[in-house]
Amino acid sequence: MTNLANARIVLPGGVTSGTLHVDGGRLAPSSTGETVDLEGRFVVPGFVDMHVHGGAGASYQTGRPEEAERAARFHLAHGTTTTIASLVTGTPGELADAVAALADLATDGLIAGVHLEGPYLARDRCGAHDPGLLRAPDRAEFARLARLGGGRLRMITLAPELPGALDLVRDAADAGVIAAVGHTDAPGETARAAFDAGATVATHLFNAMRPLHHREGGPVAAALSDPRVTAELINDGVHVEGAVGRLALRAAPGRVALITDAMAAAGMGDGDYRLGVMDVQVRDGRATLAGGTSIAGSTITMADAFRRAVTVLGLPIEEAAVAASLVPARALGVDSRVGSLETGKDADLVVLNNDMSVHRVMKAGRWV
Repeated sequence: MTNLANARIVLPGGVTSGTLHVDGGRLAPSSTGETVDLEGRFVVPGFVDMHVHGGAGASYQTGRPEEAERAARFHLAHGTTTTIASLVTGTPGELADAVAALADLATDGLIAGVHLEGPYLARDRCGAHDPGLLRAPDRAEFARLARLGGGRLRMITLAPELPGALDLVRDAADAGVIAAVGHTDAPGETARAAFDAGATVATHLFNAMRPLHHREGGPVAAALSDPRVTAELINDGVHVEGAVGRLALRAAPGRVALITDAMAAAGMGDGDYRLGVMDVQVRDGRATLAGGTSIAGSTITMADAFRRAVTVLGLPIEEAAVAASLVPARALGVDSRVGSLETGKDADLVVLNNDMSVHRVMKAGRWV
């Protein structure tokens, strides 16, 4: 039991001064435990990263528990209290093994679920995915992966223009798996058909998808104009220019989710790494495929994305908190437990200094 006193509590509607009470791992109306004086620091909900491949030199792709734990704990220390482990395109066997292993870790609470980014992606928009491993949507393969996930497979990204893609979107919805439109060259009409079929997320908006054009809006316009769709945004200053990020946030208020799309290099500095089977080089914090120019994920944390939203994009802190916590929590269907500082929800929170740097992190009522 803990009382977090003298806090500036960031709520969806604004900032209020007061005390947060923690009891039994949840936010409570009162508590008789110790009092911690936060000295006027901000308290925001724990960040929810719905798209992250690794960090601290570790990758979720391997499915190895020790690597998954290292990546998850690295991001937790930077405020991400809810993590969805993302996998890039692999062979059927590799993906099956990774999904099964990560599902066990999700059951243990280390991660909140698994995201398949591929393998049903457009070759011309494959980004850092191995084009030789891309394939047409396979409903039998997806059904097997969903079974192996045991309810822990949370999302799959696919290109809706591929043959059979819309049927797979419907299969995903039936299985309780979020279908996301991404790595796509689809025209707007096809993207809208995917959203009508049940897709509810646009994977890293603008990146690896047909660009917005005034005569053909493509998936960007389709996602931003559809109130059913959550649009992911990699706010690292590399993937999306600040003015474009602000445009998306203004076009779809309350529907843009900040993500990291971080790979193993996050927290590690420049060097040579792997993303799935692809070689990646990181120079000046920018990850690209070795010998090429394709961006290969990011090297940021959610704390970086949040801080940049406030200090560079100019978002009010309460709107940045919604984008980093509540919007992705809603997209994942876990907003009854996390995403905002409400009585009864998990005591997942981040204490921030005035410069938006992380002071302390709490998960389920315990400091990490």
